[in-house]
Amino acid sequence: MTCPAETTERAAATEAPGSGPPESTPSRRTTLLFAAACGTAVANVYFAHPLLVTLGRTFAIGEGAVGAVVTLTQIGYGLGLFLLVPLGDLVDRRRLVVTQSLLLAAALVAVGTAAAAPVLLAAAAAVGFLAVVTQTLVAFAASLAPAERRGRVVGQVTGGVVVGILLARTVSGTLADLAGWRSVYLASAAVTLVIGLALRRALPSQAAPAARMTYGRLLRSTLALFAREPVFRVRAVLALLVFAAFSTLWSSVALPLSAPPLSLSHTAIGAFGLVGAAGALAAAPAGRLHDRGLGGRTTGVALALLAASWLPLAFVPRSLWALVAGALVLDLAVQAVHVTSQSMIYALRPDAGGRLIGGYMVFYSIGSAAGAVASTALYAARGWGAVCVLGAAISSVALVLWAVTRRDAGAVP
Repeated sequence: MTCPAETTERAAATEAPGSGPPESTPSRRTTLLFAAACGTAVANVYFAHPLLVTLGRTFAIGEGAVGAVVTLTQIGYGLGLFLLVPLGDLVDRRRLVVTQSLLLAAALVAVGTAAAAPVLLAAAAAVGFLAVVTQTLVAFAASLAPAERRGRVVGQVTGGVVVGILLARTVSGTLADLAGWRSVYLASAAVTLVIGLALRRALPSQAAPAARMTYGRLLRSTLALFAREPVFRVRAVLALLVFAAFSTLWSSVALPLSAPPLSLSHTAIGAFGLVGAAGALAAAPAGRLHDRGLGGRTTGVALALLAASWLPLAFVPRSLWALVAGALVLDLAVQAVHVTSQSMIYALRPDAGGRLIGGYMVFYSIGSAAGAVASTALYAARGWGAVCVLGAAISSVALVLWAVTRRDAGAVP
């Protein structure tokens, strides 16, 4: 039996823009624009990864503390996921996307011109806060797709997200070697501005709701959804664990690669993002498997691969081919879990897509921040082997969680 409060909340939620059935499947061109915009926006959160050593030297931040640049960016991202992404269920998503893009460009300029560590850290947090336009776009794309093709559309758009995360390292490393680390953020500001204007022209507007929820009630309803939906809870915790493992690798791998005997340049370190991007693209069938009702099995296989990926990664200081193999498998696994999770949770309540995806991604951000600070601190204290033990342990916990919830409660379809 549904309680009166839940009935009222559901009724109000269905009045939000974009809550009704989609008018048509997004065209291939529009889907590609969604993917490109998502990848460009989220890349800003990860530009600092191959630059950590340089940033530490520039701003006199120690090796064990320099991970704070990544951590504060992820904290900002987490706050944005909770405070900004749910607005997509309340206002015109097109207007929200364009506004966030313009503000993100301004924050990037602030990072690129920072003269002191406090300014750098504050601006990095602002970049994270505004880069959540990525998840507003994911929810937007999902709302435009019919249910039978939603997994494929979400897979294509989130493919852009993961490719953007990984290519961020390549772009960042190359630009830093050519023109200095500041050029990375200033160039991104210009690209973000151009894409924001392109989105303004290409994306459809959404009708204003007949009766608005208050902002406070909108945020409270996100917490209520977490309490009511077991699939949402399990998938959120999986996101925390999976992206903690992801960040454990990519937040710290620049440290052994830049140290003797390897002593690789920014460009060479960033180039390994191409390997990860290839792995993410290889996970494209995950969305189609979800549409066929195989999302749960796909998740289990992916989590097993995630745990196994740390075996070759343990040999990174002695073999770059080990990094290639491990990164391919790890990023394929992460993307497969991510696509199936977002497709599943959106299907729970399409009228609350912004809140569901935003709430889910809060856990993603917490995991990414925890992985970044833990891995850099652990590397400084115990070396690369300890980092790999941490990554393998996190991945194994995720696999056990999936197996237990699937067996005991059926919480993971």
